[in-house]
Amino acid sequence: MLLQKETSPGLNTVTAYGEGYIEINGERYRHPVRFSPEGPVEPWSIEHAGQLTIAALREIAGIEQAEADPLAFLDGETTQAASGVEIVLIGTGTRQLMLERSLAAPLLRMGIGVEAMSTQAAARTYNILMSEGRRVVAAMIPTQENE
Repeated sequence: MLLQKETSPGLNTVTAYGEGYIEINGERYRHPVRFSPEGPVEPWSIEHAGQLTIAALREIAGIEQAEADPLAFLDGETTQAASGVEIVLIGTGTRQLMLERSLAAPLLRMGIGVEAMSTQAAARTYNILMSEGRRVVAAMIPTQENE
């Protein structure tokens, strides 16, 4: 399905999707990818939402482990450094697969929203959020006929 005729210059825009592919800025990807409005579109090693880990979500959001402060818990502080990302979108393929709450909890505590939805819905949502200037990152698994 064609999503947009025109792309925003310099911004990664999902221009189409279909069975077995995601198209970003007119280039088709037939493997899972991760990207943000600016920067490269990178391969993503997750082939099914069931493979997601806390480490994978942190990587998508660009969160690095900060040096631990042994007394930070007294102030309710976390030990991660924020990346400036507002929302992480996960495109789970043909069907929406809900994430375990324990996977999203560390990002939610940092004020980063985490949403998992079908890849088609994630593509549309990403384009809307990106066009609004939101700090969004996406990781998407192409849809497959036999899912």
